[in-house]
Amino acid sequence: MECRVEINGLRLFARHGVMEQERVVGNLFEVSASLGYPFGQAMTDDDIAGTLNYAEAVEVIKEQMAIPSKTLENVLFRLKTALSDRFPLISSGTLRIAKITPPISAELRDVAVKISW
Repeated sequence: MECRVEINGLRLFARHGVMEQERVVGNLFEVSASLGYPFGQAMTDDDIAGTLNYAEAVEVIKEQMAIPSKTLENVLFRLKTALSDRFPLISSGTLRIAKITPPISAELRDVAVKISW
């Protein structure tokens, strides 16, 4: 049985952006993840060892978000790699990173990039 662990709307301050100033000043970002994981054992045994520990997954996300990048695509790649390395049983996923206040003159909620595998 495959189920999903979801981390929704994790807000973090980070220093990502094409412009140098974005990497100096920083911005608020929102990360969401939906990770396919076989946690049938946790369902029957009530043991955290049989599931994807979302607290650990949040720490992995925070570590990767702390590394400045020019593109959000690069951050997504690093997130996918780090999460897959930490939790090798992840079978599928979706990751989304939104920049809350991008440096453009337009009224919008956010801009985001998203990958699924």
